Amino acid sequence: MDIRRRRVLQLLGLSAAALTVKPVYDALAADPAAGRPRVGPGREQLKAKQWAMVIDTRRFASEADVEPLIEACHRIHNVPHFELKRWEIKWIWATEYKHAFSGTSSDRFLADAVEKRPFLVLCNQCENPPCVRACPTKATFKREDGIVMMDFHRCIGCRFCMAACPFGARSFNYTDPRPYLKHTNKLFPTRMKGVVEKCSFCAERLAEGKRPACVEAAGGKIAFGDLYDPASEAHQWVRKNYTLRRKVNLGTEPAVYYICLLYTSPSPRDS
Repeated sequence: MDIRRRRVLQLLGLSAAALTVKPVYDALAADPAAGRPRVGPGREQLKAKQWAMVIDTRRFASEADVEPLIEACHRIHNVPHFELKRWEIKWIWATEYKHAFSGTSSDRFLADAVEKRPFLVLCNQCENPPCVRACPTKATFKREDGIVMMDFHRCIGCRFCMAACPFGARSFNYTDPRPYLKHTNKLFPTRMKGVVEKCSFCAERLAEGKRPACVEAAGGKIAFGDLYDPASEAHQWVRKNYTLRRKVNLGTEPAVYYICLLYTSPSPRDS
């Protein structure tokens, strides 16, 4: 048999097998014995029509302000640290305004406080996610609450989802990440070589009645909740503040919002 044909058949076989595997996050979030969501003592599973995050960037002045949030996320999700830049795995990270909001009409002249401010970026949990349509094995799928998930068992490493994501929010494991973990959280799965991963809004924590790790570590600087629930903090922050979203012109409807407007004293001419 031609080696190319054999390789194609192998990939088709892996794809078929992957489709029979139950999504890993379903397994994490459920009690298989009782057939119901697993929650912590005294907690109820958090639910929403569309989970959203609102980041008040005015309260992040330097890298020191965002590092604890990144560390909290990466530690509990077993995200490895590679010295080689091209192997880097990132679920949440900080970047400059010009990179976070490239292509906006207001980025030519910026206030120093905005230009030098760190902007946290992560998977935007889009309401219209192109990555889901691009995935051939359904390893990337969207839940009813709007979270775009990754099933590591179904992923065949084709990286179509990475090509489809306009935010660069996905990372690929070019080598086995396990040897590069300083600490391992036994409650969350580790990955393997050839698998794509990304932020999931801490779906496993929501199933236990907890907020995302970065939100808890932010100490009130990030709001999280149901975008369509008027009583939720996220909805109220969006309604009360002028917010930005990344690359909204693409029509993906990102669920991560940014408050970055700085108020200054009016000039004599304006008074």
